[in-house]
Amino acid sequence: METKILIYIAFGGAIGAVLRYLFGQWLTTEEMPWGTLTVNLVGSLLLGALMGAAASNDIISEEMVMFLGIGILGAFTTLSTYSFETIELWRQGETMRSLLYAGVTAIVGPLLALIGWLGVEKVIA
Repeated sequence: METKILIYIAFGGAIGAVLRYLFGQWLTTEEMPWGTLTVNLVGSLLLGALMGAAASNDIISEEMVMFLGIGILGAFTTLSTYSFETIELWRQGETMRSLLYAGVTAIVGPLLALIGWLGVEKVIA
């Protein structure tokens, strides 16, 4: 593995982690973890678009995919926080909110990734 690639991933990861923290502070309420939901859905859309662009054409370098995809978007989105917040909502007796949060993330996230991928394919083609 090239050291250069690790540096791209590390630098992107630092940016993505800070962005995730800021979104969490800005959007989350006591009723619902909107920050995590937002970063996971937006991150899914952006990663789908990035991977669609990478697969459709050689306009994005491997280094850029590593920096943006694994680095920024990998740190920006978060399965562990989503899992924890789902359990916390459940434990607080917010059964419907817990199920809604889990369902929206699990269903809408992949759909947004697909929309991003197909959208970029249409633009590039």
